[in-house]
This record gives sequence, structure tokens and C-alpha cells, in this order.
Amino acid sequence: MHKKSQLADRIGDIQPFYVMDILSRAQQLEAQGHDVIHLEVGEPDFATPPRVKQAAIEAINQDKTQYTPATGLPELKNQLSRYYQQRLNTELADKNIVITPGASGALQLALSVLVNPGQNVLMSDPGYPCNRHFVRLLDGYAQTIAVGPESGYQLTSELIEAHWDSKTAAVLIASPSNPTGTRVAHREMQRIIDTVKRLGGVLLVDEIYQGLVYEQTDFSAAALSDHVFVINSFSKFFAMTGWRLGWLVVPDDYLEAVERLAQNLFLSPPTISQYAALSAFSADTLALLDSRRDELEKRRDFLIKGLLSSGFQISAHPQGAFYLYADISRFSTDSFTFCRQLLEDSHVAITPGIDFGSHQAHLHVRFAYTQRIEKLQQALERIHKFIELY
Repeated sequence: MHKKSQLADRIGDIQPFYVMDILSRAQQLEAQGHDVIHLEVGEPDFATPPRVKQAAIEAINQDKTQYTPATGLPELKNQLSRYYQQRLNTELADKNIVITPGASGALQLALSVLVNPGQNVLMSDPGYPCNRHFVRLLDGYAQTIAVGPESGYQLTSELIEAHWDSKTAAVLIASPSNPTGTRVAHREMQRIIDTVKRLGGVLLVDEIYQGLVYEQTDFSAAALSDHVFVINSFSKFFAMTGWRLGWLVVPDDYLEAVERLAQNLFLSPPTISQYAALSAFSADTLALLDSRRDELEKRRDFLIKGLLSSGFQISAHPQGAFYLYADISRFSTDSFTFCRQLLEDSHVAITPGIDFGSHQAHLHVRFAYTQRIEKLQQALERIHKFIELY
């Protein structure tokens, strides 16, 4: 008799992404010759900037392929420090920047040094699903707090205080957020920082969509406090998703523990990716990236107008990232079935809200405006016809 493979109990709590079913089916349809418009995956149609790619080639040709320090290349830390000062008016010491294998590596480090088994981390519902899974892998608990359009789908200082208890270790906020694209305002972020400090916890702020902010002045929570963990990445603004490179801004009291853990978990971040990223801060590359942000803003406005005209509701205006969180309650109370039928009938792929939590998730879907406007126009035409017959 075949013995059942041994799995840790916690693995049962790690749920797959529903959008992976959508993506898999979309790929099957494409293999059959159908034209599928992909608005489900959070990866714009922008290539890595040319200067960054060339820097990687040069690093390989120069045999820069050995391990780097566990916390990253000193020169990359320095570049990031200067970037924060010049673009975000934030002073950071090089030593407080830890380079990581993607933002996921940064979150893993931060949570690992903060959360004991049985402790809670407060986070919003809806929110990025991996966040709660990371907490569970540490035998902690993600205490999700239902949020809605009245708070811009973000936690507030009042909500944090109301849900705080003796088991709470930390609070995790994403600004701009996935799936809603909303931000925490400067004044509210300061209130949250003050509240978490007064309650004796630690605040983590996911800023991986920093740089992709529309109509408002961009800022980092690191400018407001020296006691906040800030998670960021080269994936989104810098268009380096597959390079798997991120960073973590670490308060002084945690530097030694984070470095010790990084040595054991990762040995070092990806070497070639780090050398490539050194060229991401050149003036021409930043100008290119800023122009892409402007293009994303145009896509956002175009998609919002089209979806509203088709009867979708968008209760909170996205101020960053590249997502729209749309209410489908006029058409359906089952977001996954809605997404599957839209894909089958109209060949447009979007993400069901149930990937992002449980609070009214069955009434919402996420659109990623990651395609050029011509493609978005085609998608809207297909969606409009689908809605008329739904």
C-alpha cells in the first residue's frame, strides 16, 4: 500500500490562487487559437529598461556571479538611499536597507523576526493573499479586518485600536494596495504609526507600488518614523518582475537579527539582478519609468470610464498601482463564476475577488490595466456585449 506523503498541518491553510485557474484556462483557450485579453495578472506589458538589461549582460561577461553580502551589495544600498532622498525626501542610512530576493523575501524576513507562534498580525480584507499565508507559515494568525470604500479599503488607526488584543504583534498595511489601488493618506499614516507604537506593536508597510502613484505626492512611511519596517521591490515601478529583487527598510533595533536570518535563509540576494539594478537609477531610465507611470494613469482613466458605462461600480478611486476593484453585484453574486463565464464567452481574463479575502469578495472582481489602451478598448467592447447577455 502506498504511504500517504507527510505534510505539515499548516500546509492545509495555504490556499491556491483562484486566478491561477483563470490563467490556466486562458492559456488552454489560446492554445486552441483564441485571442484572450489578459487583465488578470499584475504585470504590465513593459519590458525591463534597456540600460538595466545591458548592465546584467556586462555583469555576466565580467564574471560577477559570486555571492554578495547577505544583505546586498553596498553600492546598491547607497543608490537606494540616494533614491529615497532625491525622490521621496526621506533620509535613510545605507545600513538600514537590506536587499532581498523580491518583496516576498523582505516580508519573510520582517515577519520572521517579529511574530511568535500564536501571535496575530492585523491586515485588511480585501488584501494580497500571500500576506496572510506568510503569517500562517510562522504559526501565527492573520487577523483580517473588513474594510470598505468608506476608508478607501484601508485600515485606519481607529480600526487597528478596536481590533488590537494581547496576542497582536504587528500590523501590515499596503499603500498603494492590491487589489484596490488605494493609498493611506499622509496624515492617517502618521496616526497609524503613533497608534501602533502606543499599543506596543510594530508596523510593516508594503510599498511595492511606490512610484506608481497618480495625482498625489508620493511619500514613504520611512519618512515618518524610524521604527517602521518598509517593504519594497524592483518588480513594479522598475519593471523587473522576473529578476526577483526587493528590499527591506529595517529599524536599528532589528538589524542584527534580520542580517542573521538573511544569512541563513538566502545566503545572498540574486547577484546578477543586483548589478542590473544599479543601472535602474540613471536619469534616462527614471524618465522612462515616469513616462510609463503616466501611461498607466491614462489606462486607469480609460478603463474606469468604460467599466462604469457598462454598469460596474467602482466605489473607491484607485490612486496608485494598476488595479481596479469593481463591484459586480448588479450582475452576479459569485465572482469566480462571473470570471469563468467572461473568459469562456468573451475571452477576457480578470481576477475574482475571492482571491483577496472574504469580506464581500464574491461581489467584486479585480481588473489589472496592464495592457495598452487599444487592448483595453477591445476588452471593454467584449465585456459590454457579455454584460448585455448575462
